[in-house]
Amino acid sequence: MTLTPAAPATTVDDVLRDGTVYSVFQPIVELDTGNVVAYEALARGPQGPLERPDRLFAAAREAGRLAELDAACRSAALTGALAAGLAAPLTLFVNVEPEVLDRAPLEDLLDIARAAPGGLRVVLEITERALATRPAELLRTVERVRSVGWGVAVDDVGAEAMSLAFMPLLRPDVVKLDLRLVQERPGPAIAEIMNAVNAHAERTGSVVLAEGIEHEAHLAMARALGATLGQGWFFGRPGPGPVEGAATGSLVLPSQVPDTVSEDVDVSPFACLPIDVPLREAPKALLIELSKQLEREALRLGAASVVAATFQEARHFTPATTLRYRDLVERTGFVCALGEDLPVEPLPGLRGAALDPADPVRGEWDVTVLGPHFAAALLARDLGDGGPDAERRFAYALTYDRDTVVRATAALLARVAPRQEPLPSAPHPHTAAPVRPPTGADRFDVGVLVSATGDTLVQGALAATPSGVSIVDVRLPDQPLVYVNPAFERLAGLPRHELLGRNCRFLQGTDTDPAAVAAIRRAVDAGEECRVTVLNHRGPEGTPWWNELHLAPVTGPDGAITHYIGTQVDVTARVEAERALVQERDRTRSYLARIEELACTDPLTGLPNRRRLAEQVDTAIWNARARDEAVALLFVDLVGFKAVNDRFGHAAGDELLGAVADRLGSRLRRSDLLARLGGDEFLVALTGLPQATAAAEARHIADELAAGVARPVALGDREVVVRASVGVSVWPEDGADFPALLHSADMRMYATRA
Repeated sequence: MTLTPAAPATTVDDVLRDGTVYSVFQPIVELDTGNVVAYEALARGPQGPLERPDRLFAAAREAGRLAELDAACRSAALTGALAAGLAAPLTLFVNVEPEVLDRAPLEDLLDIARAAPGGLRVVLEITERALATRPAELLRTVERVRSVGWGVAVDDVGAEAMSLAFMPLLRPDVVKLDLRLVQERPGPAIAEIMNAVNAHAERTGSVVLAEGIEHEAHLAMARALGATLGQGWFFGRPGPGPVEGAATGSLVLPSQVPDTVSEDVDVSPFACLPIDVPLREAPKALLIELSKQLEREALRLGAASVVAATFQEARHFTPATTLRYRDLVERTGFVCALGEDLPVEPLPGLRGAALDPADPVRGEWDVTVLGPHFAAALLARDLGDGGPDAERRFAYALTYDRDTVVRATAALLARVAPRQEPLPSAPHPHTAAPVRPPTGADRFDVGVLVSATGDTLVQGALAATPSGVSIVDVRLPDQPLVYVNPAFERLAGLPRHELLGRNCRFLQGTDTDPAAVAAIRRAVDAGEECRVTVLNHRGPEGTPWWNELHLAPVTGPDGAITHYIGTQVDVTARVEAERALVQERDRTRSYLARIEELACTDPLTGLPNRRRLAEQVDTAIWNARARDEAVALLFVDLVGFKAVNDRFGHAAGDELLGAVADRLGSRLRRSDLLARLGGDEFLVALTGLPQATAAAEARHIADELAAGVARPVALGDREVVVRASVGVSVWPEDGADFPALLHSADMRMYATRA
């Protein structure tokens, strides 16, 4: 009886039925000692069309069996590690697919880990896609992982700014730097990433791991970036088991304190306030202005920030709010908004959730802003007033305590609905290292290339296509062009005989984005497809044009990549239109900012008006409360100003007011505040004063300001003299808020005049 070999698995159903998923393991090395302290498990499918993990996971996603495949991969990782002898003190890094976070069973994995001789230490890797896709499920998964004593790693940190924004919430034990940080030339973006990563590591003790180390220069850069662990082909490629003869060590992770973030995800943000935080009462109108200020802080932080807000009911998410949150979505890392009857996506890119009427968050007004170096939250609870909406009162606190802001943000994110639309097909996180190109039915035959250069029908088809088509031979030195169609000749601005035999880099210039070029190189080195829009130059004159480039590998009968086919489309008009739209949007924003500035600025002196100073003093009081300091308010009234106006005219009076504003400002510190109240009245706020001496210091400054104002002022060819009466009030003795301080200072000013 003759046995025929089993046919290769061609569907996900075959793979899951036969249990043919397996893992290979790539070493993770301690840079100072060279010891291997961990291995990362990388999934592989059975030989055939689904061997590559990106194809395997794409097929599972399409078949609706992603959760089953992901569980099979994690199980294969642990059982494979035990079979290969990767036990303690080594640590195993295992990936989790972000789309199935809430369905990822840990119990089976725990049983496998407990059965290992001496136990098996595990670090669960979470990819960047999980951060935006399912934040609520992500926080719950981190809680479960921490509860069983496993570690958490965030992968590809720096590939997108969102990973930086979420680090305070996840508190990863290991921060895995995206490989471009060690492989590309340092620039502002890398500096920003490292500032955030180093700040997080300093606060939490997290370990920094650099990926993509392939030679000594990469290793030197990894050390310079602060990494203590390294991974890449320089230390070893993925294999079936441990690196032979390698010295091993133990991975030391930070000692984890109880996870207060995870404990608070089911409570309301207002309940996250410490019990000793003093609360104030304010109408909704003030909360709106405080919320806008926090939104402006988030815009300043940019893509590395998380913004979370709740609006009680959908009707409070007004058209004006929509405009502000559209800006936040475009310019920050992650934004969510919650409210009763609010859609799960109130506007494109804004994540949300419809609150249950019984949810305690339904009765709150919360706005949190969290970034690598900034944390602030407005946490308020509705007091149940009736009457006009803007006058409804809330009990509230404005806090900059980082732990409180983190807990409040986690409480809101725990309620965010998962993104429903399917994710684009992308390499699964298990594909950390290049794998062998596909074989079998998915392979292009090299005969296609022969036809492309010799077959009349194919030549005619390629000549007729409006897109540029080129073919390079990757087996030849410098990977030269071996075929171009007429459309490519027109795009390049050169005839065919000047193109063949050259590397495509001649299309690039000094202004071509290095990141786009690096993306192309990485794809070719890994044998993968690539889509990128890159700035190229046409002909001897070097006319710039934008090229939407698609590169696809072609393999020969042995499965090795022999050629790359490139298609090029001139999208210059589209790119220029998009840039023009961005410029117009920025111009509109500048106009809106100017309008807002005018609404809060005195047009004569350029100083803030009463409205803006009230906001600034309110913030200064909260800072003073946190630091046990005092704030003083000085009411400055000019004596004799009306006589100048009557004698010399309003133009001279305006000139005098400008001169007085300059004198007042020149005698204040940079941290102090100066505003024009109106007419001949000015306000000065002194911040950061010691409580014990605040009144005396404020009176001393008041005397100095009065003396400065009393000096003669030159108006053209004449001099005028005015005096200043100054009333002083000090927080907290003379008032709990700006209106009370203003009234007290006003009364004392009149007393000095008498």
